[in-house]
Amino acid sequence: MTQEIEIEYKNLLTKEEFNHILKGLPFPENGITQTNHYFETEDFFLKQNGCALRIREKQGKYQLTLKEPHPQGLLETHDALTKQEALDWIAGNINEKENTAKQLANKGISTADLIYYGSLTTERRELHHHDVLVVLDYSTYNGKSDYELEVEAPSEAIGIKAFHSLLETYQIEKKHTPNKIKRFFSSKQ
Repeated sequence: MTQEIEIEYKNLLTKEEFNHILKGLPFPENGITQTNHYFETEDFFLKQNGCALRIREKQGKYQLTLKEPHPQGLLETHDALTKQEALDWIAGNINEKENTAKQLANKGISTADLIYYGSLTTERRELHHHDVLVVLDYSTYNGKSDYELEVEAPSEAIGIKAFHSLLETYQIEKKHTPNKIKRFFSSKQ
């Protein structure tokens, strides 16, 4: 099964903070565009259980990912999709994929219960910096936009240290930062 544990730290940024970090570190000049297509049940069962389900479209590839709480971060379960399969999912013609269907079934969710709610598009810049991946995201969704710093790390200790170091170096206040899917759904209300 294609699974991984994601350990990441996030902070919403102002446009000025975003540009300050962008200029301060050797990020690529241009970002890569990716679009997340979000799915949920009618009664928001996934959200109630700390889970999220998305199809990520990036550079012509499509990946279905279920995120679930894990003691060390988030457990991500992946399935590759063809473009046609992704379009079918978005149109409501959902074809089960082995790995995610198994995890959903463990939670008592049938793929027939899933509804497509919309998408969020991100221009992403990534930089391997010391022992972590530093990510700057500019996202647009439902007429809104935001800027975000993410630090992805191999362990909590390394991630926390790198994250706090970046905030301190660039004099950025730590902000409560819901994940993208929460921000997406909050913008729909």
